Amino acid sequence: MSVRENSAEYDVESHFEKEEEQGGLNGLHRDLKNRHIAMISLGGVIGTGLFLGTATSLHNGGPAGLLLGYAVIASVVISITNTLGEMIAYLPLPGGHIKLGERFVGSAASFAMGYNYWYNWTILLPTELSAAAVLMNYWVSSEQVSNAVWITIFLVIAIGINLFGAKAYGEAEFWFASIKILLVIGLIILGVIIDAGGVPTDKGNVIGVKYWIDPGPWAQYMDIPGATGRFLGFFSVLLNATFAFIGTEIVGIAAGEASNPRRNIPKALKKVYVRLIVFYIVGTFIIGLLVPSNDPEIATSTGTAKSSPFVIAITRANIKVLPHIVNACLVSSAWSASSSDLYISSRALYGLALAGNAPKIFTRVNRWGLPYVAMLFCSAFALLAYMGVNSGSNTVFMWFADMTSICGLITWYFIAITYLRFYKGMMAQGIDRSTLPFKCWGQPYVAIYVLVVLTIVLLFGGFQVFLHNHWDTATFVTTYLPLPVAPLLYFGYKFVKKTKTIAPSEMDFYSGLAEIEKLAEQEARPTTLMGQFFDAL
Repeated sequence: MSVRENSAEYDVESHFEKEEEQGGLNGLHRDLKNRHIAMISLGGVIGTGLFLGTATSLHNGGPAGLLLGYAVIASVVISITNTLGEMIAYLPLPGGHIKLGERFVGSAASFAMGYNYWYNWTILLPTELSAAAVLMNYWVSSEQVSNAVWITIFLVIAIGINLFGAKAYGEAEFWFASIKILLVIGLIILGVIIDAGGVPTDKGNVIGVKYWIDPGPWAQYMDIPGATGRFLGFFSVLLNATFAFIGTEIVGIAAGEASNPRRNIPKALKKVYVRLIVFYIVGTFIIGLLVPSNDPEIATSTGTAKSSPFVIAITRANIKVLPHIVNACLVSSAWSASSSDLYISSRALYGLALAGNAPKIFTRVNRWGLPYVAMLFCSAFALLAYMGVNSGSNTVFMWFADMTSICGLITWYFIAITYLRFYKGMMAQGIDRSTLPFKCWGQPYVAIYVLVVLTIVLLFGGFQVFLHNHWDTATFVTTYLPLPVAPLLYFGYKFVKKTKTIAPSEMDFYSGLAEIEKLAEQEARPTTLMGQFFDAL
């Protein structure tokens, strides 16, 4: 039985009216086009983790550990993206997976996931602003111009983009993501040329695979000998890679403002695996060819382009201007990240309020569909970035920032659990998954695979503090403190509100379908040559 045929058993219009009373499916405007959604899904995958974070991973795991670690996590990212995609393409609700948690698990899940997710992106905003200021130190030292100046400039840019609504955010993200794509493709091509000795300024210096031979494909983590050291090196790459991919679920939040999500969300998600292979797998393989794992320059991080393995190889090939271009692209990436952080945190708060788990004032939107109260409230947390300017308060600030990585993984965990409930509900209500606008292969085993890998990563994420003479209180706190918080939020809410987990036979698969299907019928395909080009791209 198809979804539409079965929906006749439900009063769709009354469900829809109820949603409008709570803040409304029509509160946010669906201004994000196909090309916006495609680039948002891509921009969530490509981050500074590829440009900067791979240096530490190469040092800890060697070229083989780097490649294998990123390949394993890429498989998890593909799994979680497609898992979320199946639900969000069918029900692209404002609040994304936060609202889906309420539908298919219960209000306690929505509460716990929502606040975990809101904290994650709210604290990431000042973190990205601080990182952007550090990137500027590549050209101008903090003694010459205070980092507070750069933080202020980038904050104004982020707020300015978001003030103009989802369409302006989508347009900005489209061009920011385009810059990142061109940068990655350019660096991969240049990396191949450098490796083959084809750079005129360093002609004849063929690197080939010599760094896979000496110092070898694997690194000994913290000089621990034997197979144990090599495995721990690979496992540390696994952790770094996981954190580098946080944010791939952003398309779930953006779906609430996407035009014809039934068509555009699946179209974007079906190509995620290609992007991961081209950008991350090929990219990390090239990095492993260009720089040896025992190179002293990759062991320390400056937070600027100097820390990038690509830039290290470019500098040694005597290419003068390109490192500055790379750093400029990284700065634009930081602009993109801070803008996205504000967008996601405000929509997460909007979703919480829509579910009744935050003050109703946060559901207010202006005539352009901007949840301005939620956005301004989240903007206030950006002022925490100024803590990073002072060396004393920076330590406390970085503790909060480091915990966001764990919170991001906990969100993935919640998404996988929500999907398993969604899957069970469809089976219980006799809904044929082949009728869905996007069907993820291999379910429910793909979602279970995500849970297994994330359980390992979350439980052993701070393994280094348990090694002999390597105890670090800050690492232990930031790695393990967030773990009990999510269950406490979940069970605390259930205890106080006396809520129950929704039975599969009682899950709501139909509220809002009328509007969503109407959008799919009304959307006009692009008629101009440029519009058709971007739609195909």
